[in-house]
Amino acid sequence: MNRVLIGKVSQKGQVVIPAPIRKALGLKKGSKVLFELNNGEITIKKLPTALDWAKLVEQIPVEDVNIDKNGCFDPKKSPDFHDWMING
Repeated sequence: MNRVLIGKVSQKGQVVIPAPIRKALGLKKGSKVLFELNNGEITIKKLPTALDWAKLVEQIPVEDVNIDKNGCFDPKKSPDFHDWMING
């Protein structure tokens, strides 16, 4: 989404995040956001929830990696680990 939307600041300093942005980020009542001020510009980011972290961890491949006494492993037996070591 690359649209410009306008919010409004209330008398109490609260900001209403436009509905299309809330929907795109999955923001709901109680969601936490991070405000960052840099050179007169504000960036707002959704903070990850425990569920967000759980979904991320589910994507991490699990494999047994045998590392020998010299700190070496067989990339053919541990292809996901090898890819992670090479590509991060």
